Amino acid sequence: MSRAKHVPQRQCVACRQVRPKREMVRVVRTPAGEVRVDVTGKVSGRGAYVCPDNACAETAVREQRLQHALEAAVPEAIIGDLRAAVGRGAQSPGRS
Repeated sequence: MSRAKHVPQRQCVACRQVRPKREMVRVVRTPAGEVRVDVTGKVSGRGAYVCPDNACAETAVREQRLQHALEAAVPEAIIGDLRAAVGRGAQSPGRS
């Protein structure tokens, strides 16, 4: 008998929907204090997850939910990177 593989779940900071970790876009604050979009999901640091949906990304930025979750300011350049990553994520929902 084979057991079903555990799929890690994460909650979107904007809509609070729980989804598989691989479907989400991760923004991370590294131990050095740098904030960046983590496309690999493996960068060390405090992470916040956003659904691959433009509405969720805009809500996370507009209502400062990313800043609150990361406990750091999110620069405009990173917001642009997040929007680009969300656009890619929405086009390929089964990304690995």
